[in-house]
Amino acid sequence: MTQEKIVIKATILSDKNKVWAYYTQPEHITKWNFADKSWHCPSASNNMIVGGSYIARMEAKDGSFGFDFEAIYTEINKGDNFTYEFGGRFANVVFIETNGQTEVTITFDPETENSIELQKNGWQAILNNFKTYTESVLS
Repeated sequence: MTQEKIVIKATILSDKNKVWAYYTQPEHITKWNFADKSWHCPSASNNMIVGGSYIARMEAKDGSFGFDFEAIYTEINKGDNFTYEFGGRFANVVFIETNGQTEVTITFDPETENSIELQKNGWQAILNNFKTYTESVLS
C-alpha cells in the first residue's frame, strides 16, 4: 500500500532569492533546522548539485540523542525548487514568490514508524522555525 504524500507550507515575508539562500546555505540552516527549542542543528553541509549531498546534524541540547539527516539531490531548479532522496523516500521543496512574499511548499513521503500527524507536525514546526528565523534576520 502506498502512503499519500504529506504537504506542509509557510509564507515568508521576503523575496524568493533571499528565502532560497536562507533555506539552502549551511550558515543559516543551523539557525532554524529543528522542531523544538530543546533541539538544535550544530552543523550542516550542503553540496547543492544533482547527486550532491545535504547533511544536517540534529541533536537534543542536553546531549541525550542526535542523528544526521542525510539526503542526495535528484533534481534542482535553482531558485525555484529541488527534490532530494533520503532513505528511499523523497521530498520536494518549491519556492513561489507573489507580491514580495514567498510561499515554501514541502511535499514528502511519510515513513512508517510514526503517525502521519506526528510527521506533518514535526516538519511543519521546522518550517515555522525557518519562517521565524528568516523574517527576523531580514527585518
